Formats: sequence, structure tokens, C-alpha cells
Amino acid sequence: MQNKGVIVFLTVIVTALCLYYLSFTFVSNGIQQKAEAYATDASGNIDFAKKRAYLDSVWREPVYNFLGADFTYQEIKETELGLGLDLQGGMHVTLAVSPVEIVKGIAGNPKDEGFNKSVDEAREAAKTSDAKFVDLFYAAWQKNNAGKNLSTIFATAANRGRISLESSDSEILDLINTEVENAIERSFNILRTRIDRFGTSQPNIQRIAGSGRIQIELPGVDNQERVRNMLQGVAKLQFWEVLELNEYGGSIETINTTWVADQKATPAAVDTTAEVSSEDSLRNALEKQLEQIDPMNSENNVSPIISLMKASYGLVYDVRDTVTINRIIKNERYKSFLPRDLKLLWGVKPTIAEDGSELLELYAIKTTRGSDQAPLEGDVVTDARQTLDQTSQPAVSMQMNADGARKWRTLTSENIGRRIAVVLDDYVYTAPVVNGEIPNGQSEIAGNFTLVEAQDLANILKSGSLPAPTQIVEESIIGPTLGKEAQTQGIFSMVAGLALVVLFMVAYYAKGGLVAVAALVFNIFFILGILAQLGTALTLPGIAGIVLTIGMSIDANVLIFERIKEELRNGVNLMAAIEAGYSKAFSAILDGNLTTFLVGAILFALGQGPVKGFAIVLMIGIACSFFSSVYITRVIVYWLTKKGDKSTINFTAPFSKNALTGMNVDFMSKRKVAYLISSSIIVIGLAIAVFNGLKFGVDFTGGRSYVVVFDEPVVPSDLKVGLDGEFDGSVEVKTYGGNNTLKVTTSYLINEDDDASNKEVEAKVKEGISTVTGFTFVENADQIADGQFSISGSSKVGATVADDIKTSSVEAMILALIGIFLYILMRFRKWQFSLAAIVALIHDTLFVVAAFAIASTFGATFEIDQVFIAAVLTVIGYSINDTVIIFDRIRENIENRGTHKLIKVFNDSINQTLGRTLMTSFTTLIVVIVLLLFGGEVLRGFSFALFVGITVGTYSSIYIATPIVVDLMKKELENEENPAPKEAKKIA
Repeated sequence: MQNKGVIVFLTVIVTALCLYYLSFTFVSNGIQQKAEAYATDASGNIDFAKKRAYLDSVWREPVYNFLGADFTYQEIKETELGLGLDLQGGMHVTLAVSPVEIVKGIAGNPKDEGFNKSVDEAREAAKTSDAKFVDLFYAAWQKNNAGKNLSTIFATAANRGRISLESSDSEILDLINTEVENAIERSFNILRTRIDRFGTSQPNIQRIAGSGRIQIELPGVDNQERVRNMLQGVAKLQFWEVLELNEYGGSIETINTTWVADQKATPAAVDTTAEVSSEDSLRNALEKQLEQIDPMNSENNVSPIISLMKASYGLVYDVRDTVTINRIIKNERYKSFLPRDLKLLWGVKPTIAEDGSELLELYAIKTTRGSDQAPLEGDVVTDARQTLDQTSQPAVSMQMNADGARKWRTLTSENIGRRIAVVLDDYVYTAPVVNGEIPNGQSEIAGNFTLVEAQDLANILKSGSLPAPTQIVEESIIGPTLGKEAQTQGIFSMVAGLALVVLFMVAYYAKGGLVAVAALVFNIFFILGILAQLGTALTLPGIAGIVLTIGMSIDANVLIFERIKEELRNGVNLMAAIEAGYSKAFSAILDGNLTTFLVGAILFALGQGPVKGFAIVLMIGIACSFFSSVYITRVIVYWLTKKGDKSTINFTAPFSKNALTGMNVDFMSKRKVAYLISSSIIVIGLAIAVFNGLKFGVDFTGGRSYVVVFDEPVVPSDLKVGLDGEFDGSVEVKTYGGNNTLKVTTSYLINEDDDASNKEVEAKVKEGISTVTGFTFVENADQIADGQFSISGSSKVGATVADDIKTSSVEAMILALIGIFLYILMRFRKWQFSLAAIVALIHDTLFVVAAFAIASTFGATFEIDQVFIAAVLTVIGYSINDTVIIFDRIRENIENRGTHKLIKVFNDSINQTLGRTLMTSFTTLIVVIVLLLFGGEVLRGFSFALFVGITVGTYSSIYIATPIVVDLMKKELENEENPAPKEAKKIA
């Protein structure tokens, strides 16, 4: 085998990398278990605040040594294979940056009636429209202010140089759109900083392309109210004077002397005076520092507060020491040694030292005794933009209003040669030196900025002049109990599905099945390792993607083994049969994997939330499956056949030796019957859908959902009747996983996104449930007693967000079909194959929708939501894989058909691939059925869609796609039946 050494080398390298990255996950799990043990009382109750405090205490501490390299707990969390919200609980939030205040701010908050009326109308229209707010505002402006230019409102003193009375409406609208975009980016940067400081593990924040929305995931948070306040709070921008080290160094030395004395006297004393979550971790940290302190050696007598080095102006620390430093400076005993007019604030961003360590500066801010009022607040800044200084280096130009300019002149004149800190949310972003008095409020901040850093700082400074408040328009809260249950169900379904597939493969393919199992193990191991390397969190749909990959990865080996068996039946020697099996199966495997990968890529590009996570796992799984099934198995097979044709490897068990061989079914003659059956089921299903309607999830309709846990079974219909009065009939109640857990969904106040509306709806749910059932609400779902209930999870999606999700889902479907059409056209060079494949995929999609509608008439109601779309696109990928493999055999047989007619070639091709088709479908369905039975309520609709889709996809590849190609090639077939008479030879 050629390139065997390369494949072995790559396998070893990838395996080593996966082991390296997954090792962080094992270490992290160990620390999590220690934190949980520390926070668990004698009754088995976990104090989540205590657990969080324990983890905070080791956040910057080295906890893992790999080949001499130390890693802090923070670094481990950034590298581990994390769990998504649905597996460990947490909070998913989508924030919309309000453009209303931005437009008002640019206009200087005028009292013009026409302007304010237009803003109010645009605000109302935005609740149900996908159009940009600025476009809605301008449409309302033109209606309410006929013939009046925008410049009459926006040409203010604050906009001098940007907008004049001569500016056209289009120029002003461009400026407003730019400011809105900058405000969104500014909000994104501020929120990113806040979240990084929040302390949650593996937070994820990203902008949703093409919208003014920011999506945030916070796994493991247990204080949702704090998160809401943090995310929706207004940024606090301030300018402070900075004290230099010589002005407070004596106080630091006093703290140092006292602290060292305390540790020498009683090393555990700090545990009684500071807020400590883990006695062991803190004591270890202190003992480590004490080992570095030698009172007899002045060079090593380093204060923990003065740290590893002194900056020219202040104190600089290794980032890993900041936890210990914070404990000391917050301790009342040591804090009393600091001047009353001083507070210490950290810089927002560390710098990288020559040795690779991260260093963070601690700034001493000069305050007024008894007041936290800064000399200058950010609301005086009217504009800030990135510029270039005199040396053509990135800088920031800042302009203040008249009041700010006056205060800025005083502040700068009193601090020439000193630093003034720009502070946002109590973190110092920069502290430039004042070179001279600045009299007119126009300043330039120069420093060692990159272009991006200068742009970010400009945006931060502008946060004081153009407030961009954020609103939560989508929210999903998953309690730890629900997350743990979902985690158990997902893992169980994956293990069970894998076990069944392994048993079947070994039973059917004997020693060849063991080879396939080895490839499967490599495949799953690679998927998990790559996910860890990419820092991607594993979600329930992600587990579903892995489970699905278990089934799909078998397909390549089934195809190879069936080809080998076919060659052996034709009398070919073992080694030649193996070579031919891999060679002839390669093109079909490649085409099938590429088309499915294409679906995953489109899903990743257009999907949101869990759908995107599923797409990542699907694409990684396909790549790993292709490598392991085609290349790793080939190395193993060649190693097992070192004796050549005398080797004992076999690819079939006695009972399966001739199974599904020698088939000679005339599929094409039954195509019209198949068309009739498919059309009838689809028409019936769609008719039911039209008359009864499909059940769309909250992410498609908008609204709020609550997962309610009771201590005993509750009848959903009884609760619905009782809640209808509270919500004007706009409520749905259904069983969710067990008969003591219900999901309550309502569209009540769907267009209201404010916090008061959220609290009102939740209060109504609690009050309504209490009224109907007589049960009492409790906060902790883990501690429900008799006659109590709790809300273990909730979600909220605004109407506009729901419209965006539906639009992106439709776009994903259309683009997937177009992409598949073009790929098949490129590979098979006949439009008939492309069109037939697309018709079959549309057939499969409609069939799944029809099955959902028909199932609802039998009491099995499944929601149409984002996860359903992921299932349909997966079905499309699976079905096209099936179809392409049959098409590939047809293409091969056409090239070698000799005198055989096309209709026979089509029938023979299906018969020759039938064993592979049924085997692959069967193994995949094993996994899907396990997922359907044990995957939990969250994946019930997803699993049902896959079950129907894979079954129908197999059927459509045989009875829809291939027959349609025959019908589209009707002329060619007719020419074969009635060949044109040959032209008679002329007689001389």
C-alpha cells in the first residue's frame, strides 16, 4: 500500500494531539468534583455560590503540569472540551442594541414633534418588522415631515464638521447607520469585557451577522438576575487622576511587612480574615509565596502586593497572582494601611512579557474622601475617533462639550507630567501622560496602540456620548437539574447506539467488522479531541451529531466490504479483491461525504445556537469518518494480510455470506406505484397540516416557555384550561420528558421585550399554576417536597428574532439544494441526475413534514423548531449520500454496459448496491431508534424526524431518484427501443 507510512504518521500525530487536549478535560473534571465536594453539605445539598467561590480561588493558580509546563485553571477551562448549556445548565441570551437612543443622541434629543413622532412610530414598527430601524425611521419621517430635510434636525453644534444644513438625507442616513454600527460594536466590546470578568467557564459571545444583535452563552451560571443586570446595565465611563508609586509606596511596604509577619506567625490566619472559598487552595498558594520570601535576604524579600516587578509608574503583576492580590487588598486588616483617598483598579488587558508570561498593571486611583465621584464623567464626550499621531502611529482623537472642556482644562493643567486614567466599568483601559494643558476639549491620546486597539478605545470613549442600551430579546435558562438529566440521556443513547452497532458489525462482517469498529473508535476519539482543540462546547444536538456519525461512518466500511465481497465472489484473489474494493468504493465514498459536508457547511453558515453546534460536529465527524474509514482501516487490513492471499482475514460471517446477493428485482417497473404512494401520503399529511396546523416552537413563533417540575404527576390539559384565563387563551401545556414535568408556552406580551414584561409573565405562570394545582412555588428544583413545584428552565424569543430564525432556516434549505444540484451536475455531467436528486430531496423533506402532521392526529405532537431544521438538513445529507452511491454505480455500469439497455443498467445498479443500502440504513436506524427511545424529550422531535427521514431517504434513492432519471432520459431510452434506420449505401 502506498503512503502507508504517511497515514501512520498522521494517525499518531492526531492521536497525540487529541490526548493532549482531552487531558485538560480530565483535569478540569477533577477540579470540578473537588469544588462540588467542598460545596456539598452533610445532607447532600450543593451550595452553588460556595462551589463558584472555590473555583474562583484557583482560577489563576497552576493546577496542572504537562511535561514541565504549568497551566492555571483558567487556561485549562479555555482548552477543555466544554459542555453546552443543555448539558450542564446555564443561560443563553440574545441582546438587541437599541438604535432609538442612538438616533436621538445624534440629533441632540430635540423636542421637535415630527421627529419624536417618527421615532415612536419606527419603534412600534420594529417590533414586527425585519427592516432596519433607521429605514423605518426615515419612512416615518417622510410621512410626518413632508418636504423637510433631515439636516434641520441633525445639523447641531455637536455634529459640526460631519453634518451641515446642506447635507443630503442620504448622507445623514449613512452617518446614522455608521454610528449605529459603531454603537453595536462598542456594546459588543463592553459586554465581552464584562463577561470575561464575570467568572463563568467558557463564556461565548458573538455578533449575529446582519443584525444589531449579540448572542451570549454563559454555561453554569446560577444567578440569572445578576446576569440580566450586568448585560443590560449602562456603561460607566470615568476619568481619574493616577497616583504614582512614590506617593503610596510606604503604605504598600507596611502591608508587605504586616502580611509577611502574619504568615510567619500563623500561616492559616488569612483564612479567618479574608473571604476564602477553598482553605487548601489558598494555603497552598500562600505557602508557595512564603517559600519565595527569605527575610534574611533583602533581594528575595518581595512583597506580595509589590509583586514580581515594578513599573516605571506603578505596580505590575503576573496575571496568575491577581487572585491572591485581590484577597489581600480587599482584606480590611491590610486595606486600613492604604490612604483614604486611594482605590486600586486593575488594567483591562494584560501585556505579554519577553518570557511569555502575562502581566497586568494595578493602578492607584486618586479619589475624594467619602465620594466615588470622578473628576470627569464620560457623558461630556461628544465624539471620539481613531486617528494617526505625528509619527503616523495609531492614536485616538477625543472631543468634549463646553462643560467637559472646562473641567478637562482644569484637570489637565493640574496633572502635567502625570497620568489620567480612562476607566470603564471600574477597569482602566488606558492611562496616558498629560503633556500640557488642554484648553478646548479637543485631545489626542497617543500610546503604543495597534490600529484595532485605537478603534476600540475610540468606541469606548464614545460610550459616554451615544448611549446604546441593550435589551434581552431572547433568553433561555436551563437549570442544573435539567442539564444533568439531558447529559445522562445523551451519553446513554450514544453509548447504547455504539454498542449495538459494534455487535452487529462484528456479527455480520466477522474480522472485517472488527476493523470497522477500530475505525469507529478512532473516529469518535478524533471528534472529541478536535472539539476540545477548537474550544467548542459539546451540546445535546452535538451528541446527536456524534451518534449520527456513528451510523454514517459505518457506511464507508460497508461500501468497501461489500465491494470486496463482490470481487471475491467473482473469483478474484484476496489481495486483488481488497485493492479493488478500496479503489472502486472511493469515488462513491468521496461524493457521499462531500455532499453531506456541504449540508453541514450551509447549516453552520446560516444556523444559530444549537443548530450551529450540530453543524460543527457533523462537519468534523464527516472529515474524521472519511480519514478513519478509508485510510486507517486500509492500514489495519494490510497489516492483517501480511501473508498475502494466504491470510485468514474474512469479511463475512457464515450466515451473512450470501445475504442480499444475487438480487434481480425490476425496480423501474414499479416506479409509478411508488410515485402514487408517495404523493398520496404527502398530500394527506400536508392537508392535515393546513387544516390542523403544525406546532411551531417558540424559536419560530416567538413567546416564552417554562419547564415546570412538580413533585407528582399533573395532567397537562387540566393545567392548560386553568391557565387560559391568565393568558387570554394564548397558552399551551404539554408533557416534557416525564409525567411530573410540563412545558408551559405562551405568546402573551410577545412584542414586549422589557424586564417588567418578563417578570409579569413569569409571575402569571407561577400564580396560575398555584391557583390551578394548589401547589407552592420553590426556587430550587432539586429540593421539591410534597405539594411544591419549581421552574427548572425557561426560554424567551422575541417575534423579530423568530422571523430571523425562520428566514435563515429557509435560506439554509434553499442553498443546500442549490449546492447539491451544482455538485452532482459537476460530478455526473448530466442535468437529469441533478434534477432527479433535488426532486427526491424535496420529496423527503415534504414526507417528514407530512409525517409530523400525521403523527399529531395520533396524539404524538412534535415541535417544528431549529433542531427540526437540523434534522431535515441531516436527512437531506443522508439521502443524497444514498442517492449518490447508486448514481455512482449507474455511471460505472453505463461506461461498461456494452449492449445492455439503459433500463437494465439502472435496475442492475440498484440490485448491486442494495446490500450496502439496506445495511447502512439498518445500522444508522439502530442508532436513531436508540436516540428516539432514550435521547430525552429535548431530542424527541429531532429523533423522530431522523427516523422518518432515513427510512424515506433509503426508499426515495431507489424508488424516486433513480426512476426520475429514467423518466427524464425517456428520449434516450426510446431511441434504444426504436433505433433510427441506418442510411442505405449509395450504388454507383
